[in-house]
Formats: sequence, C-alpha cells, structure tokens
Amino acid sequence: MQKKNRFNFQLRFPEFFLIGLILLSGVSLAFNSGGFVISVKKIGFSIFSTVEKGIHFVIDGAVNTVHSVKELSQLKKDYNDLVIKLENYEQMQRTNADIRKENERLREQLDFSLSMDEKNIPAQIISRDLDSAYSYLTIDKGTINGIKKNMPVVAIQHGNRGLVGKVVQVGTFTSQIMPIYNIDNIVSARIQNTRDLGLVNGLGSQDKPLNMQYIRKRVLDDLHYGDIIVTSGENDNYMRDIPIGSISKITVLDYNSQLNIELIPVIDFARLETVIVVNQKELNDRTKVE
Repeated sequence: MQKKNRFNFQLRFPEFFLIGLILLSGVSLAFNSGGFVISVKKIGFSIFSTVEKGIHFVIDGAVNTVHSVKELSQLKKDYNDLVIKLENYEQMQRTNADIRKENERLREQLDFSLSMDEKNIPAQIISRDLDSAYSYLTIDKGTINGIKKNMPVVAIQHGNRGLVGKVVQVGTFTSQIMPIYNIDNIVSARIQNTRDLGLVNGLGSQDKPLNMQYIRKRVLDDLHYGDIIVTSGENDNYMRDIPIGSISKITVLDYNSQLNIELIPVIDFARLETVIVVNQKELNDRTKVE
C-alpha cells in the first residue's frame, strides 16, 4: 500500500488573491510615498552614469594612446635630430681642432721664416715618392717664386728646425727636392759638441736611420747617444749648424779605424707637410713672405 504525501501543497484561489492584494497594496503605497519613483530614478542614474563613465574611460584611453603615439614619434624625431646635431658638432670640433693645428704650424713656420737671415720661400709638399731608394719630394713652388736648383731646404717642426734636403729640379710652378734620406744625398756634417767632421748619407727610406762616416775611433769616449749632428756649412751647399739628426747607435769595427754612426733625423718626414727653401745669396726682407 503506497503512502500519501503529507506535505502536498496547493495554492488555492483565496490564498493567491490574498497575496495579490498584499503586493498591490505595497506597490500602491510605494507610489503614493514616492519611494519607488526615487528608487527607479536612482537606479537609472546609476546605470547611465556608469555607462557614461565607461564610455569616457574608453574615449580618454584612446585619445591618450593617440597622443602617446604622437609623442613617441616626436621624441624619435627629436632624438634623430639631436644625433645629427651631435655628429655635426663633433665634426665641427674636429675641423676646428685641425684648423687650430694648421694655424699653429703656419704661425711657427712664419716666425721661423722671418727669423732667418737668408731670403726664403715657404712651400707645401704636394707629392712624394716612397717606393725607391732614390726618393723625392715635390713642392708647390717653382721658378716663378724664385726657386733655383741646389737651394737648401729646411723645416721647423714642434719648435725644432732641421735639414730636409736640397732642390734638384725646378719647374715653373713646382720643384723637386732630394731629401736627406735619399741614398744619393751626401751632406758634410759635424758633431755639434766635439766639432768632428764627417759625411752623412741616407739609406733610401724615411723610416731608416741616417748614416754618418769618417769619424775617428779615438773620439769614441767623447760621444754620447742623443748628440746632435749639424751641417758643417762647407762648400756653400747648406747653411752652417742646421741640425740633421741625433746619434742613436755607434758601431766599432775592428778592421776599420773609423766609427759607423747611425742617426735619427731631427725631422719626422712622415709628418712633414711644409718646408722652407732658402736662397743663401740674398738677405731676408723680413717684411714680406713669398
């Protein structure tokens, strides 16, 4: 036998009608008191303000993103402009430094040129032959500037004057110099301290030392590394006491009564740019530089 459900609940019409009256009374009361209207207004305002705030946030975010992209693009452009300006500034600084150095060299050369007793012609080296033992330098001055064959050539470098060589060929606008390191260039020279006389010749390269011969062994104790060798001034080939080089090595040969002396040139030929050609036959005007 099946048991009946004790809690079987059925909503009858009277109960349904009672509940409806209660709900209707509550709604009427809410409308009459204004609370329901206020609640709807509050809810509507809340929903609308939330949506409005969200839309504003999205729009504001989009605008900020666009502004950020523009700012980033502008920053990149400004950065590139600054890099270019910095490169130009660095180049300008290097150029100014080069100009200052060039002015210093020219001023040094001018002062040296004016200080000489002999007439002289400053010149610029425009080419050089470094491929053989018979090397030559070409300068930008010729007969039109008063240059003649066999004129001695000197230079001033870092405050030190030194012998460069002599003119061996002259054109109208250019001339050729045989430097002292040319194997065919032989210069009568003296040791500055002892005044011993010898001959200096080149070994065919600006990177090789010069060689001095015919210095007797008996003066060995009077010689020192770094002693200066100068022109003797004999035979009118070069002016007297122009520095040529300094002693860097002394070799004693048992079978020879003379010393073999190596010299470091006073002039750094690899960095030499300007020279002075000297006319020993005329005095320096001192008021005019060719």
